[in-house]
Amino acid sequence: MPPTRSPRRALTAAVALLTLTLTTACGAGAADGAQTRQLRYQGSVGQVTLPELAADLGYLGDVTLDWIGNVTGGPADIQATATGQSDFGGAFNGAIVKLQTAGAPITAVVSYYGSDAQTFQGYYVLDDSPIRGPRDLIGKRVGMNTLGAHAEAVLRTWLARGGLTAAEIGKVELVALPPVNTEQSLRARQIDVAVLGGVIRDKAVAGGGIRTVFTDYELLGAFSAGSYVFRDDFLTRNPDTVRTFVTAVGKAIEWARTQPRETVVARLKAIIAERGRNEDTTLVEYWKSSGVAEPGGLITDREFATWIDWLADSGELKGERPKPSDLYTNRFNAAATPGGGA
Repeated sequence: MPPTRSPRRALTAAVALLTLTLTTACGAGAADGAQTRQLRYQGSVGQVTLPELAADLGYLGDVTLDWIGNVTGGPADIQATATGQSDFGGAFNGAIVKLQTAGAPITAVVSYYGSDAQTFQGYYVLDDSPIRGPRDLIGKRVGMNTLGAHAEAVLRTWLARGGLTAAEIGKVELVALPPVNTEQSLRARQIDVAVLGGVIRDKAVAGGGIRTVFTDYELLGAFSAGSYVFRDDFLTRNPDTVRTFVTAVGKAIEWARTQPRETVVARLKAIIAERGRNEDTTLVEYWKSSGVAEPGGLITDREFATWIDWLADSGELKGERPKPSDLYTNRFNAAATPGGGA
């Protein structure tokens, strides 16, 4: 399994595509000036996104979702949004920083996933692995869902805090793998460490034979890690639609936070069954929480500042560091108004 191409090259290609397509991007608003009430998006196999849950709960009102396919990584999802292939997309906040500072006119509007005591990303090895600490990863292979995103940022932060130099960190080989294949690759000893999160992690742990090296929650505490973004032109032309969407996602977060786990799981399974995509519902049986830290998915400076600093210190950002407040807005979220939450 060769490592995938450099995430920096992928980002450069995405920005080049963005330059070519922004002038003809679709979905920015109807020709007569009316706001669009249909949102194109990419889903996730065997799982239910928060917008899909919000739609099923009736929170979207007359705003409808148009599923255009599935995506396996956040960077690809927000690149599709930036280039007009979809109307919204979600990714790790560090990936949003990289794409926006590279010239993409996108803005984060609501958090949609994070890490807490129940839901987190862990770095797992086989029980008989000699890997215990940061220095043990030098020369080893780490499998994760996508490069240049959450899993890589957390790993490099852990390695740096463990005393590794930039040159030593560069000797840790990163391998991009679909989440559903990562556990299998670890058990087949094709990789030395597997990054597993959410329901996929719980299913793998339930199978036995693996142990945790560290988790992002242990490293950073509870935090929202990723946000949904829209293109800036879409926000300008469709503010009411975006407000409906953001507030609905926030309500879905709070609904899932306050309902018994069994109620949420049953709802997610029913949604998967009703949409008829021939999917396995096993993963949602392990659902525990969205991991979103703030009420209604509100975004805070901290959720971007952490990754701005990391990207700048690692040389990924050139020039002046952006301000976190330049990357996101809560103005479309009813939860930002006293008494206006879910």
